[in-house]
Amino acid sequence: MNLYLLGPELSLIGLAFLVILVDLATHNKNVVAALAGIGLVVPAAWAVSLWGQTASSFYGALVVDSYSIFFKLLFIAAAALVILMSVQYSKRFAPYQGEYYAVILLATAGMMFMASTQELISIYISLELASISLYVLASFLKDAKSSEAGIKYLLLGAVSSAVLLYGMALLYGATGSTKLNEIAQAIQESMQRDQGAVLPAIVLGAIFMAGGFGFKIAAVPFQMWAPDVYEGAPTPITGFLTGASKAAGFAVILRVFFVALGNQAPLPVDWPALFAVLSALTMTVGNLSAIPQANIKRMLAYSSIAHAGFILVGVAAFSSQGVGGVAYYLLGYMFTSMGAFAAIVAISERLGSDQIADYSGLARRAPLLALILAICLISLIGLPPTVGFVAKIYVFWAALQQGLLWLVLFGVLNSVISAYYYLRVVKAMYLGAPASEEPLPVSRTLVVALAVAVIAVLAIGIFPQPWLDFGTGAAIVLIP
Repeated sequence: MNLYLLGPELSLIGLAFLVILVDLATHNKNVVAALAGIGLVVPAAWAVSLWGQTASSFYGALVVDSYSIFFKLLFIAAAALVILMSVQYSKRFAPYQGEYYAVILLATAGMMFMASTQELISIYISLELASISLYVLASFLKDAKSSEAGIKYLLLGAVSSAVLLYGMALLYGATGSTKLNEIAQAIQESMQRDQGAVLPAIVLGAIFMAGGFGFKIAAVPFQMWAPDVYEGAPTPITGFLTGASKAAGFAVILRVFFVALGNQAPLPVDWPALFAVLSALTMTVGNLSAIPQANIKRMLAYSSIAHAGFILVGVAAFSSQGVGGVAYYLLGYMFTSMGAFAAIVAISERLGSDQIADYSGLARRAPLLALILAICLISLIGLPPTVGFVAKIYVFWAALQQGLLWLVLFGVLNSVISAYYYLRVVKAMYLGAPASEEPLPVSRTLVVALAVAVIAVLAIGIFPQPWLDFGTGAAIVLIP
């Protein structure tokens, strides 16, 4: 039981409690925000110090490898951005800022555990730590929409957790183990003993787990919660849900389905085909539903559903290149979505509206803000020179190598469809008439968040190779 391997998560939880204690001792909420943001250096440095190691602890439940470190650093970066986005925004609930930042840190810790566990019970507990924290954050504004968002997220999340737990129970009953590598070995032995036959409990368990995880990534038909939750939650938390929570869901899906259910030949369940169908449905439903939206947060909610479909293309490829493409896509999508929502925070705070019509003429009132939002939207379409272009090319290429031409055609067609509603916002900002000539000032912390996000979107897109190598190096752990 090597606690050093658990250092990034433990230091993050310790930071959350320290934030609460400092919040009790001071009336200066900026100190609390600064502590929460600067304190992330400790878990980040600890995670970097573990890079290159491959070790397990806690009887095999915890694993430290390049895959888990990749996602830990991604989650810490997302937490840092959401804290920067929240400094000005959190004045809406000034008395509870300490608790707000602490819950963000606890949610991040839960996501980091999700990426590091290879045992079903530990995965479930980690997922619940992250999910419960996100339920609280979604309802933090305590107004009608925020309360509705929190309640819907909680109730539907509880149902999905029950479905997931039932799938895990079936898998345990069929294999006699909760450890992913032992489950894979038990399935292999069972198939050899029964001449390739697969126990029905294994098939049902995989299907139920796919459904439970599908809710976490907002894949069709488990996406019904996303639009209302994204619209009602505090805008920085909406960005956190889009960038970090989705990445955590995919981190678990990849480890479970590649390690436990992907080491057999033939596969006990043709889950690559299952995920390919889910991918096509998800990207199509998400894009078509985004077209009529008048609220930019609801539009980006349906957009995030569509992007879950694009990411599933890499999962369905069932190859190291596909997993590397998923990792790269999630990294780029995190910065892109967080940058977009940081711009929305800045704009909505001044306009008092999330309606796309109110973004008319924004380029004249806040040219830099409009430019950053436009770059992020272009990246979401998948146009060069942004990270979104390279990410889609990479996952599509991985799918083509596995003979999934039909899925790639679905992806290309849906990218064209998505251009309509993304460019509608850009058109309003640059060609619409402004309601006022008054400039829109932006807080310093939001400027930092916007600068980091847009630089990452362009830099990772223009110089993709180091980041592709980073993602592929993480993927080799799952598929050598």
